[in-house]
Amino acid sequence: MSRAESARRPEQHRGTELTVAEAVAVQDRLRPHADLVGPGPRRPATVAGLDVAYAESGDLLAAAVTVLDATTLEVVDRAVHVGRPAFGYVPGLFAFRELPALLAALDGLTTRPELLVCDGHGLAHPRRFGLACHLGVVTGLPAIGVGKTPLVGGWTGPGPRRGDAAPLVDAGAVVGRVLRTRDGVKPVFVSVGHRMSLDNAVDQVLALTPRYRLPETTRTADRLCRHTLAAATALVGEEFVGRELAGVEPAATASAGTGGGSPNGSRASAGWAAGTEPPILGPAAEGSGAARPGNE
Repeated sequence: MSRAESARRPEQHRGTELTVAEAVAVQDRLRPHADLVGPGPRRPATVAGLDVAYAESGDLLAAAVTVLDATTLEVVDRAVHVGRPAFGYVPGLFAFRELPALLAALDGLTTRPELLVCDGHGLAHPRRFGLACHLGVVTGLPAIGVGKTPLVGGWTGPGPRRGDAAPLVDAGAVVGRVLRTRDGVKPVFVSVGHRMSLDNAVDQVLALTPRYRLPETTRTADRLCRHTLAAATALVGEEFVGRELAGVEPAATASAGTGGGSPNGSRASAGWAAGTEPPILGPAAEGSGAARPGNE
């Protein structure tokens, strides 16, 4: 299905068969579970980047997670998942499109990251529940969003120097921060996802951008998902879905299809418990890194 066809049929959700209205209701139900105060880990040992690449047809995707040593910024673990988009192309509901594949990739890790850095937004979202919020709530892990472009809000500034920042304001509320990570280079848009304060989120982004505009977490995950998608489509085209990923990304733990499940059974990053409702629909279970209610 092309992106245009998907946009005409936004009610389709392969994973849970949700309508758009039902997906919005899920966001409304989960939003109070997002901890927007934190403060979250100030010196995480490991930080994960998450990204998704799409085939030109729009009907195949590769999700990648890279785990970096927060001190050296070297990749210490990685995993990928190739599958189908789980929801139509609906702005504001990208979590339902990408989250199943990202959760499957997270399940392939052997290292549980202490912080998730999403290529997208958290609180800076029309319904204040973007991908970083959704991912944090269902896994129970601290999460932030770092967007290349804004989804909502306006700002004045920031200054031209690295570290200069300005509030991102939407409907009179501060929903994030516009942050300059390189002198004279356009800023990024940082927002809280779950179990993090905005100040701490900004500090972590600056620590992850010693040389480039985007965090190393985003850069490594972007390379991995693009490489995986190119290799998959070159090998067997879209018939790749449902087959093993052996030989596509030798350094990565990998899975294929539209569902989750860790190949090694470790579920290193999962915060939800077996037997609970589908992760995309509910928060992490109590007693397993669960989310705690926060303020909006």
